[in-house]
Amino acid sequence: MATNTEAPPQLTGEQLVEMLTLTEKADTVELKSSVSESLQRSAIKALDLDPITAQIRQVFFFDTPDLALDAQGLVVRGRRTSGKGDDTVVKLRPVDPAAVPDSLRREPTFGIEVDAMPGGFVCSGSLKGVPTKAAVQEVFHGNAKISKLFSKEQRQLFAEHAPEGLSLDDLSILGPIFVLKVKSPASGLNRKLVVELWLYPDDSRILELSTKCLPSEAFQVAAEARAYLSERGIELTGEQAPKTRRALDYFSQQLHGTA
Repeated sequence: MATNTEAPPQLTGEQLVEMLTLTEKADTVELKSSVSESLQRSAIKALDLDPITAQIRQVFFFDTPDLALDAQGLVVRGRRTSGKGDDTVVKLRPVDPAAVPDSLRREPTFGIEVDAMPGGFVCSGSLKGVPTKAAVQEVFHGNAKISKLFSKEQRQLFAEHAPEGLSLDDLSILGPIFVLKVKSPASGLNRKLVVELWLYPDDSRILELSTKCLPSEAFQVAAEARAYLSERGIELTGEQAPKTRRALDYFSQQLHGTA
């Protein structure tokens, strides 16, 4: 049984009001929870997951060694996915939906999403893209510039929010992180439950469960998902582990020679 005896984190009334305000202006809500390492094996068994069906991903972040972009609320990422090819994103996090220019909201590949997890939430705005001038693997091996991965619109968004004088090609490569993604059968939940296992170079790992929904469905879906997991002995009450945060911290320390 994948249970945890720690007290579940709770949002304050003020935080709930803030989250409700954000979800009203968001395009989607993604409900996320991570399972502590000691309970991951039993959770995988309880969800009847078949590892052989996992989609393999490589995730690369781009930032300075001292994480200057992260300090500005800017995330720049490239990704390789088996069977699907490469994709990229320039993400603002956190973001106030009311402050996003209409011109950016009209971009077909831009979306605002609230990530909600036990005890916390964050609203982000993501401009996605598919590289056409270079592959992520070429950049990783030093055979193409980082800027070649991103569209004109992504480069403009980066320039508007990055520290002054810092270009995409000034950034360091932080990665890769290997990720296994599996879609759970989730019989009885009536929606897709995505399971991602993030494997870090220091042999630590994060197992994250997530499902997406419309903002108007968020609280109902959260209750249904929690009940579904609880019925299978998966109690998500421990400390939540942010995937990106751990990756950035690890590779930043590596670039500084302290990892």
